[in-house]
Amino acid sequence: MKTAAKAQLERRKPSSDDRLIALCLKGDQQAWADLVDKYKNLIYSIPIKLGMHDDAADVFQSVCVDLLSDLPRLRQPKALPKWLIQVCYHKCLDYRTRAKKQVQLEDENADNLPADQSSSSLPEEVMAQLQREQTIRAVMSSLSPRCERMVRMLFFETPPRPYEVIAKELGIATGSIGFIRGRCLSRLKKQLEKMGFQ
Repeated sequence: MKTAAKAQLERRKPSSDDRLIALCLKGDQQAWADLVDKYKNLIYSIPIKLGMHDDAADVFQSVCVDLLSDLPRLRQPKALPKWLIQVCYHKCLDYRTRAKKQVQLEDENADNLPADQSSSSLPEEVMAQLQREQTIRAVMSSLSPRCERMVRMLFFETPPRPYEVIAKELGIATGSIGFIRGRCLSRLKKQLEKMGFQ
């Protein structure tokens, strides 16, 4: 018999892309929600990195529409993150091009727009960085809820929170944060190494 905590952890544990894609193709709405939730930060990060803060939500929606229509043609589920990065990058370039044309029609002075990328392919270093970031997101979500929360509070928030505040929020003793942090970081490191993170 499963304990409530174990059942909650299993529900929270991310599904593999193979499983999610198979369920999506069968019309499982929860699988679609889980797939979008799994990759939303990756998709949003691309327009944000390109300085397209105002268009990020539109780009996100457009990429999700493409995902919905093109998912049956995806040959390798493990290629999904790279496919999403490329589709999103091209959507960003399209939005920039359309915005520039619109500004030129409305106003001949279009100097305020960011310069167009000279190439329509994503630079290798940017692709590698985006893939590393997605690997970290995936591994973070595979940690226990307490570990994930602690790592986020300690290393992802600015300014960093004092240990006393973290301990109170997690319901643990302040003196145990160092030990728990060490265990969580060790798990994080093992998972990253397992996924080939360098």
